[in-house]
Amino acid sequence: MTETKSHSAITAAEELGGFHQLLGYRHVSWDENHAVIELTLQPKHINLGGVIHGGVLTSLLDIVLANAGTYCPYPGRMRKAITLSLTTTFTGQCSSGTIRVTGERRAGGQRIFNSTGEARDEAGNLLAIAEGTFRLRTGSEKPEGVPI
Repeated sequence: MTETKSHSAITAAEELGGFHQLLGYRHVSWDENHAVIELTLQPKHINLGGVIHGGVLTSLLDIVLANAGTYCPYPGRMRKAITLSLTTTFTGQCSSGTIRVTGERRAGGQRIFNSTGEARDEAGNLLAIAEGTFRLRTGSEKPEGVPI
């Protein structure tokens, strides 16, 4: 399956800093109601037990679940959401390779939406699943969102 990036996803991935930059993930695809990101594991992502830190997995799931409900097709603009609740269940471990994290918007209204997602290792083994509830920030209710 060929995956595509929207112009917004490319712009957001390149211009977001702070914690996003610290994690070091990349957007694989991002469209209406769906998002995929990947992270190549580095020593900074590994816990004292020698496997990916649960906080890294939870952060990636939080990001991709929010992205699934905030796609913006307009260059130079973005939609923003805040996490109201996030439940993560850990199901596996890995210590190297690339993690693929997918998110799907499942339901919602004009301001509140729900998403589900999962994280898998390179072999396709399930590492974690999550579901979250998010609220669109002011200005992000419309598809054109706000300036980056």
